[in-house]
Amino acid sequence: MAIIEAGEESGSPDLPVHLEQLSDRLGEVSLVVCLDSGAPDYDALWLTTSLRGLVSARLRVDVLERGQHSGLVGGAAPSSVRIIRQLLDRIEDSVDGGILLDSFNVDIPVERLDEARNAAAIGVDPRRDIAFAGSTVSDSPDAVEAILDTCWRPSMSTVSAAGLPTPADGGNVQRPYTTLGLSFRLPPTCDPEAAIAELREVIEADPPSDATITLEIDEWAPGWNATPVEPWLQAVLDESSRAFFGRASGALGLGGSIPFMAMLGERFPAAQFVITGVLGPESNAHGPNEFLHLPTARKVSACVAAVLDAHANRG
Repeated sequence: MAIIEAGEESGSPDLPVHLEQLSDRLGEVSLVVCLDSGAPDYDALWLTTSLRGLVSARLRVDVLERGQHSGLVGGAAPSSVRIIRQLLDRIEDSVDGGILLDSFNVDIPVERLDEARNAAAIGVDPRRDIAFAGSTVSDSPDAVEAILDTCWRPSMSTVSAAGLPTPADGGNVQRPYTTLGLSFRLPPTCDPEAAIAELREVIEADPPSDATITLEIDEWAPGWNATPVEPWLQAVLDESSRAFFGRASGALGLGGSIPFMAMLGERFPAAQFVITGVLGPESNAHGPNEFLHLPTARKVSACVAAVLDAHANRG
């Protein structure tokens, strides 16, 4: 029996319920295929072996009950931006972007280090796919570190802000508050609840200038780290990749999240996982110019068909 789910972009709200209702009919699940992932190039079938987790938060600092003339209160009244800068310095190294909280960092498994080195050796380098502006350069010193930085190390992105007027609309006013939307990517084996607890403890301790600090967690999801690939599956992955792409399959972690993968991994610990997809260089997932590389889509479909056939006949 097979179950096909196609609601990941809506958060897969019904998948756990369906799995529970169909658990007797599904029996012991031995293969899970997910086609929502990507590849660092279009020259092979790539297996995704890990995914980062996610914590989305809103950090707000209130310093005044209302905006006041900056010439009258500036210097005596603290700036909400200055205080939020101090709070961010507790979390992130402002020089290299490293996350300073212990619970956000993990030991990278040896097999994942080997995958990063193998991928870099055949030319994979995430830095080439970043749309840098002007002369901006990456903080990652080489391709291996860039892979690990985007797959197995935590990061923080400021994704939104509130309380800030546009430059054309802003006046000489000391603003009452600043809110930042923060998106944290967590290593695959990081415990998100422990990370949230430490984040809250560090942010809320000893507020600068006794300002009002509010940290709200909007959503969180654990990461995922694949179980070892069985010989029959590795053989068909390599054979089908050679047949349709011309090169053996590759394996690498992905820096993004597929929230239901952790649930499936926990629910079906004995299953083999084939996580792949067609989101490759310049595909710009979720962007205004998102596209699919159609030749790769056809080749991936053929490889997955070969996997399903091999799985059906593996006994």
